[in-house]
Amino acid sequence: MTRVVVWHVPVTVIGRTASLRLFRLRDGRRCAVGFSSAAALAELLGPEQAAVELGEPALRALTAPLGVDEFVLDPRLVAAPVVAPTADQATDQAADQAADRATHPGDPSADGAARPAAGRPTTRSGAQLQRR
Repeated sequence: MTRVVVWHVPVTVIGRTASLRLFRLRDGRRCAVGFSSAAALAELLGPEQAAVELGEPALRALTAPLGVDEFVLDPRLVAAPVVAPTADQATDQAADQAADRATHPGDPSADGAARPAAGRPTTRSGAQLQRR
């Protein structure tokens, strides 16, 4: 008798319904992923990621009607890690923004502040309007 390997497969849960999460390969094709352990899934996708245990035949049966025939076991993160900017980078960014404000003084996008169009009143949260 052939032993079926069980994969921990990420799903999206809405109410009482679980939907298989599909991912993309580097070339853009869709793929299904499976993890050899719940710990491996939580390490990559986070501990709050819901998962179901499926054998490979069941996973293939679920993805075949969707045209997905690629499977990745225990994928690894390929994106660069997100790091906070260093103090030098933050200073450079602030200097760039100041230069933009200096070269475009009337440009509302220069400092990120929203400004009303000329002749239009502004409304602020909690502002009181007066009748005359």
